[in-house]
Amino acid sequence: MKQGIHPEYKEVVFQDEDAGFAFLTRSTIKTNEKIEWEDGKEYPLVKLDISSASHPFFTGKQKLVDSTGRVERFKQRYGSTSTRQSAKQEASSQEEE
Repeated sequence: MKQGIHPEYKEVVFQDEDAGFAFLTRSTIKTNEKIEWEDGKEYPLVKLDISSASHPFFTGKQKLVDSTGRVERFKQRYGSTSTRQSAKQEASSQEEE
C-alpha cells in the first residue's frame, strides 16, 4: 500500500439533531466540530439531518402507496393490448361491411 495517498480513517460521532440520536463509527469524513462521547474521549462530530432514528421508513410512519391500483387505472385508461387488438379487428370488420 502506498503511503500518503489514503485519507485518515478515524472514529467519528454522527448525530441526528432532530431525533437526539448519535452513534460512534469510523469514517474518513473531515469536520471541525468535536463532541465528548460516553467513554469520556473527544471525537469529531458530524451533524445529520436524518438518520434511521428519524427516517419515516425505519420509524414505521411511512405511508404506503397503492401500487396495484396504478396498474388497474392504467389498463382502464389505455386498455390492455388484447382489448386494443379486438377493438381494431371490430373496426376493420365494420369498415369492410
